[in-house]
Amino acid sequence: MATKLFDLTGKIALVSGASRGIGAAIATLFAEQGAHVIVSSRKLDGCQTVADEIVAAGGSAEALACHIGKLEDIEKTFATLRERHGRLDILINNGAANPYFGPILETDYGAFTKTVEVNLRGYFFMSVEAGRLMKENDGGTIVNTASVNALIPGAGQGIYSITKAAIVNMTKAFAQECAPFGIRVNALLPGLTKTKFANALFADNTIYTEWINRVPLGRHARPDEMAGAVLYLVSDAATYTTGECLVVDGGLTI
Repeated sequence: MATKLFDLTGKIALVSGASRGIGAAIATLFAEQGAHVIVSSRKLDGCQTVADEIVAAGGSAEALACHIGKLEDIEKTFATLRERHGRLDILINNGAANPYFGPILETDYGAFTKTVEVNLRGYFFMSVEAGRLMKENDGGTIVNTASVNALIPGAGQGIYSITKAAIVNMTKAFAQECAPFGIRVNALLPGLTKTKFANALFADNTIYTEWINRVPLGRHARPDEMAGAVLYLVSDAATYTTGECLVVDGGLTI
């Protein structure tokens, strides 16, 4: 049910990487606040499942497959958005790739390229296309899902951490240039969150313990906790917030 503070009624929101985990939680929460949510990820089936669950609960949603590592998919996605809706109010860049987990000196070219194509190039051109459409319609909001790895590189996650650090600076660059058009751009830096994407961290007890020992609350976070932070960033309560990076670690904002 929408609240007065976080009402998104009538908003069109595109959430990438929304077939599960943090993305699915964001899409579901946005729909509960009245937004029409476009659930997007590489595979249509997973997106359709989330969209169907939203609709069954009384919300408004549609599924749209988009591999953000492929420029042609991004172009096709925004052509579809223009045709179906004519505008976009909210973009959540949440899809990500982490194909390599191990020593940075053993990172191969394929893993490097895939990580950069999805995590950085994908976010960049999703933001470019969204920004152009938002500019035509008097503004909007973009939120990029980065990671606390942007601040402190994660063990065995060298190139992933590097791309997440780049997303933070990219967020600030877009915020600076897009603010005159009424477009706010912010980033969320989640800490260790229990998702399928983060399975490798939970499976390695040494790495998991290292994470937990530096989190003030001494626990990992849940996807819904990340969703709440993103909802704030796209709400009217954050109207004057742009270029900010909200760090959420173990459910605690630090």
